[in-house]
Amino acid sequence: MKILILSINYWPEVTGIGAFTTYRAEHLAAAGHDVQVCTTFPYYPEWKVGSEYAGKVLQNEERNGVRIARSWAYVPQVVSSIKRILHEGSFVLSSLLRAFACRRPDVLFVISPPLGLTASAIVLSRLWRIPFVFDVEDLQPDSAAEHGMLPGWALKFLYGVEAAAYRHAALVTTLTSGMRKQILAKGVPAEKVALIEPRMDDSLTEIAAEEGHAFRARFGIGAEFLVVHSGNIGVKQGLDVIVDAAEQNREDASTLFLVVGDGADRQRVQQRAEALKLENLRFLPLLDETDFRGLLRAAGVCLVMQRKSASDIAFPSKAVTYLAAGCPVIAAANAVSEIAQTICESEAGAVVEAENPAALRAAILELKASNQEQKRRNAQKYADRRWSSVRVLGNLEQRLKSVTRPVAGSVAREEIL
Repeated sequence: MKILILSINYWPEVTGIGAFTTYRAEHLAAAGHDVQVCTTFPYYPEWKVGSEYAGKVLQNEERNGVRIARSWAYVPQVVSSIKRILHEGSFVLSSLLRAFACRRPDVLFVISPPLGLTASAIVLSRLWRIPFVFDVEDLQPDSAAEHGMLPGWALKFLYGVEAAAYRHAALVTTLTSGMRKQILAKGVPAEKVALIEPRMDDSLTEIAAEEGHAFRARFGIGAEFLVVHSGNIGVKQGLDVIVDAAEQNREDASTLFLVVGDGADRQRVQQRAEALKLENLRFLPLLDETDFRGLLRAAGVCLVMQRKSASDIAFPSKAVTYLAAGCPVIAAANAVSEIAQTICESEAGAVVEAENPAALRAAILELKASNQEQKRRNAQKYADRRWSSVRVLGNLEQRLKSVTRPVAGSVAREEIL
């Protein structure tokens, strides 16, 4: 197959949609397919284009068999609703123009957000007379409505764009069973909506103890029990609860909280922690692969944080990474949420009320005193059963083939764990 992927995020971004799109594209290329990606210059989660790409408008690259066509997008230094719209809109326009220069593919694989890529998908699929697969990684209109981010007329417009995407797509794919159910509730036929879950990095199942020791030595960390949050540090993560839990546990020198990564809210959260003079809380930048593996091996427990206002269907992809690496996980989330159900099913951690530092601290102390090795075995067994690369990426490849060479009947219903 010749596959053209439209995605605002791609390598070298290592979190969120960028990581998802990269491993999917590279798997398809390794399987012998002709894969090209239209994307912008890497900016996430720092919301800043790196120096090696700064000032560029267009650039072609190739990595692991995937051709990468980059085009400029506006990246605001301070993110707001209006600026995010301008950011996404600029990419939709530039990537559409970029795609016109690409060879006609057999199928378009369009990653949302941004939802506006729907327009590009419809235009290109009609121009080339090919199907497009609409991959929903976030239900943007629902999220905007929940958080009161947009006026009524803007929400109505977004829902109209979303409906057009579902109507014109040959196939709609999404990450979790909860998201799939919500899409079905919008009137999309069940046979048109497939579940393509995140895949785990299989190499994380074999991180040696020495890698954890090396990480501790490199960053001057002793034998403390490490409580780790890694990834985007944004407003919706609500990381003040980690600061508060660390403050409540400040007399316990045997436990160290680590906040690793970057994002729009990092400076504020770090300044607050510094004002409290918390010696048991450290901030580290985004790590390279070697240090990240070491971090996972050294971690006593990893955190998945959500605000109370977060959608119950939201599923942070970092949970897949943590469990694959054998890390016990505490999810601060609504008890009925998708992530809470996953942690409970895995028997590899605990679920606590969102934005409750006392509950978070209590769960950390309980896990610290528990059988760590049993939790690690539970985590990896669950991850392998649900998110192995062979299962997930093989499913993706077959779904794409199904829309280029339709089979009798329809898309098979995905088994939901």
